[in-house]
Amino acid sequence: MDDTYYEFGTPADRWDRAQLFFEAKEYLTAARILGGLVREMPEQVAPRLLLARAYYHSARLAKAEAELREVLERDPVEDYARLMLGRTLERQGRHVEAATHLRMAHAMTGDAGSEPSGQERHNQG
Repeated sequence: MDDTYYEFGTPADRWDRAQLFFEAKEYLTAARILGGLVREMPEQVAPRLLLARAYYHSARLAKAEAELREVLERDPVEDYARLMLGRTLERQGRHVEAATHLRMAHAMTGDAGSEPSGQERHNQG
């Protein structure tokens, strides 16, 4: 891949830029920026979660699943990653496996009735 202007700048600049591309539904561009951030700062959860969301929305479900499993490897009680993993598995037709993660996410949040939207959960953190 050729470097482009949106891959330059400080990590904070790139994080802001990635969020703008994500909000504009330019998921592949957001993923490209976020991939670099995740490689630079693998311990950071927020870029990895947004990367997983970008992959999910661009139907790159195996990549979304891999990022979410990495988050859960590092932080098994990250309820939003658990919810997203459940939804990603559902979208792949893996309903039994998805149900386990969705139940765990609901148990962690104490919300047995409804699932918060991705934007709601992301804004709370």
